[in-house]
Amino acid sequence: MRFFPTTVALFALLALSACGGSSDDAQQSDFEVIDNTAEVQAYYAERPEFFSFKTLADLPTGLNWEDGSHLPEVGSPEAKKGGTEYIRLQDFPRTLRTMGPDSNGSFRIYLLDDVSMSIAHRHPNDFEYFPGLAESWAVDHENKTVFVKLDPKATWSDGEPITSDDFFFMFFMNQSSYIVAPWYNNWYKTQYTNITKYDDLTFSISVPEAKPDMGSRVLELRPTAEHFFKELGDDYVERYQWRFETTTSPYLLDDKNLKKGRSVTLTRNKDWWAKDKKHWRYRFNMDKIHLAVIRDTSKHFEAFKRGDIDQFNLRLAEYWYEKLPDDDQDVASGYIHKSMFYNQHPRPTFGMWINTSKGLLDNRDIRVGIQYASNWDLVLEKFFRGDYARMKTSSDGYGEFTHPTLQPREFDINKAQEAFARAGFTERGPDGILQNEAGQRLSFTFSTGYEHYKDILTILKEEALKAGLELRLEVLDSTAGFKKVQEKKHDVHFVAFSVSLEMYPRFWETYHADNAYDVPFLEDGSVNPDRKVKTQTNNLEELALQEMDSMIDQYRISADKQEMIDLAHRMTELHHEHASFVPGFVQPGYRIGHWRWIRYPEGFNYKHTRRWDELFVHWVDSDLKEETQAAKNSGQKFEPEINFYDQFATP
Repeated sequence: MRFFPTTVALFALLALSACGGSSDDAQQSDFEVIDNTAEVQAYYAERPEFFSFKTLADLPTGLNWEDGSHLPEVGSPEAKKGGTEYIRLQDFPRTLRTMGPDSNGSFRIYLLDDVSMSIAHRHPNDFEYFPGLAESWAVDHENKTVFVKLDPKATWSDGEPITSDDFFFMFFMNQSSYIVAPWYNNWYKTQYTNITKYDDLTFSISVPEAKPDMGSRVLELRPTAEHFFKELGDDYVERYQWRFETTTSPYLLDDKNLKKGRSVTLTRNKDWWAKDKKHWRYRFNMDKIHLAVIRDTSKHFEAFKRGDIDQFNLRLAEYWYEKLPDDDQDVASGYIHKSMFYNQHPRPTFGMWINTSKGLLDNRDIRVGIQYASNWDLVLEKFFRGDYARMKTSSDGYGEFTHPTLQPREFDINKAQEAFARAGFTERGPDGILQNEAGQRLSFTFSTGYEHYKDILTILKEEALKAGLELRLEVLDSTAGFKKVQEKKHDVHFVAFSVSLEMYPRFWETYHADNAYDVPFLEDGSVNPDRKVKTQTNNLEELALQEMDSMIDQYRISADKQEMIDLAHRMTELHHEHASFVPGFVQPGYRIGHWRWIRYPEGFNYKHTRRWDELFVHWVDSDLKEETQAAKNSGQKFEPEINFYDQFATP
């Protein structure tokens, strides 16, 4: 779980980073040639409980092997191969590594997240798995183990076969300190208990708990090319800084297509092993993807309007309604299409995170008053033009795990003042702000790292004044905003965490006392009066309730789906009662502008997609591009297309 960067926020963060790849970058010839084979084999041998070797004769009988063959194919048979898609980069990537320092930038989706293959992948409509690198798999809940048979055709981009050894090496590399990635080290050491090789194409991986979605923790793993990283060592960060990794992706990067500070061009691998494989053959259609650095958003929009960039994110109302209105000449002439797609996906947690370790904010009546003094309906009306909806809980979008009836507190001046009065704030000062008997004003800093959402904070501030509450606005850049809340120096902060496509929400990271204080409670269960705030965690509310901790602990070890659902509902109710989070808004989907030559399948996209380009089901129609450019020059017009795809819209 990490902070949710809207496109603008993420790009703003990247803009703070220096461009990688200066003339001082080390060349490959500067590094000593090493071979870590002996070290890797010794690592396996020293950990026989984690790394096991057996034969096919040892494979359990009676396993239920699956291959997802019943699932409808992803992509459209109408898709055309060829052409180049032109995309904007806010800044040049700082590295080509996908692990370690500076690797988690926006460019990584083109190297790993959206393009590489895992063992299996969730179907974007049906939530079940279809094959990636696997031919089939079997989930053994009783023994907390997933068995995998790799597709014998699966190869790396350099033609080397993908084998069980690459999954062994995946654990070696992710557990290694060489990669300078503590989170990966912790995850791969604690969330898996064993990998067993039966032959080159057959292996199993075990996990510590038999969760209802236990299979996903294994099936979504990606291998690491053992032969490519034979030089992995202490100098990993520098040695592999600008080396394009041997990949399972359909796209390759040649050194000559890496224009430092200016652009990156990816080329489709026409010998890609999965090019004719179901669920993959009608995707990744462009021959080339050209990503050009355009740092300023206004310049980006201008490039899009010129046709130099093919698609543009129209998430913000000002772009959808004002900068590219329906009567824009290019839209009205049918050259640019506008598309709104309603999806179903766990929603980023946009809202007001109240730091309960701060004075006054440790008082529940104050927090309840803030809830009632927050006019989110006006935000939805004025800022989002009625296009977005109110968030109900911090775990919206998880189906039966989301609370079915809980509603956020509505804006109500009287109820806000009643709550503030219970906390002793009954009299208004000359500026209209409530005070208590000691003359203390009801005033808090209201901060955010989202500059482009500052008008939301202004609306909330002005409305809160009606209830006698002062919210002092502090608009920071994304880096400073992140630093402030990670150090727990905020009063009330507007932010969101991104969430993955998972069966159920997570609670430990954000609501467990272990992530709020060093020693939250004494042995007798009472609050530790000397406890210290724990920084660098995601418990931004400093929520520390023993009842919540007990439920979270049981939730994490439970293998009973219904028990987990009941616990999720009870934890959500307790969180609502605690009133330390004011739910904000949810985006019901995504909307874009795209030139007429960018085509999508019938229905545009899939239910569980987060972005229009996530699955690469679109394509460039070069004939339509030529036709559109000629028509634009001659004045010929086409039927305008402003499409709303609501087949997956939720009430």
